[in-house]
Order: sequence, then structure tokens, then C-alpha cells
Amino acid sequence: MPTSRHERALRQAGFGAIAGVDEAGRGALFGPVFAAAVVLDPEQQIRGLDDSKLLEPERREVLAGRIRERARAWAVCAADAFEIDRWNILEASRLAMRRAVERLDGRCDHLLVDAIRVNVTLPQTPLIHGDARSFSIAAASILAKVARDRALVAWSEVFPEYGLDSNKGYGTPDHLAALDQFGPTSLHRYSFAPVRERSRREVWTGYPQLRQESRQGELFACL
Repeated sequence: MPTSRHERALRQAGFGAIAGVDEAGRGALFGPVFAAAVVLDPEQQIRGLDDSKLLEPERREVLAGRIRERARAWAVCAADAFEIDRWNILEASRLAMRRAVERLDGRCDHLLVDAIRVNVTLPQTPLIHGDARSFSIAAASILAKVARDRALVAWSEVFPEYGLDSNKGYGTPDHLAALDQFGPTSLHRYSFAPVRERSRREVWTGYPQLRQESRQGELFACL
């Protein structure tokens, strides 16, 4: 279960506003990866904070409302499927996290991050399984998960064949069967093998292997 131990230690070290940061949807085949940053108010306790993956959807919704009401600051951002395919899912997750932190508008002076580091200049502490160890990271995981789940329910109305409202874009048997039958949509992550292998279009895989001595000439004949 998460605790406030890490936040208390940082406040004792002189930091005044500690933001928990986490992402949701990193392993999905469809849509953006979402991230949230949350600065909890130590005077406004929120009971029941936990790793969002361990909570029932209805409980996550209730807690998300309480977090938005009681936190000193919070923000939710995303990196879309095109950015995921361009850079890779790890860098896209960092990008979404950075956007969420920057949207806090300078209202934090230290980050507690689930496992990875964010590309910002603020002091930060990565915690392995942070959403199960820190109240702030757990709160961020809940906001990111709730926001992403709501987005997938909306996208399910646009792409009803894929069951996105229930599988939330993950590689479940029904989602893979839909990919086999209909192929990927424009919002699927083509850099993920289960999507790429089911594409009916030719997918960019990089420049062909060319002889070393002719590489430039063959690729750029105008030079």
C-alpha cells in the first residue's frame, strides 16, 4: 500500500510542493499514452489512494473526483500514437509526463516519478513501483487512468468494431481478433508488433540496407 513516507521525507529536506507523476496506457495498442502530475495537500487527506490498476473503475472515478477537489495542483496530458510511433513508447511517456509537470505552472519543486526520470530541470526521485509506494504517485496514476479510460470510451463510438470501451486499447483476444478482421485504424500504434503485423498497408521500417560505398548515392541521387 502507498504511504506518505517519501513526501514527508522530502518536506523535511526543505521541499514545499512535491508532485507525484505517473502514466497510463503504456502497454496498449491503441491511442495516446496519458500522464498526470499531482501535488497533494498534506492537510487534505484522501483515503483509499492506491495503484490505479488495483482499483475498480467506479472506485477510481470517486477518488479522481476527490483528488481534483483536494489537491493543491494537478494536470493531465498525453502523447498521441503518432508521437509514440515516432520516438518509442518510453520517450512518448516521458513527453506526456513532462507536459503534465509543465502544466502545473511552477507549483512544484520536487517530483516523485514512477520508475523513470522526466526531462525537466526539477529535482526528482524515481521510485520503482512508485504507484504502490507513494500517495502522490498513486494519485497521479488514478487521474491518468481515469482520463485515458474516458477517452477510450469516446473513441469506441468512433471505432465500434474494436471494443475499446471494454478492452481500453490493450491486446486482449477480442481486440486482436478485430485487428485481424478489420486491420488497424489510424490511431493504432504501428510501432507495436501486434498492430504492424496486422496492417494491410506497407509500414515504414527504415532505409534498406545498402552497400557502404553506395549508400549516399542511392538514397540521395540528387546530391
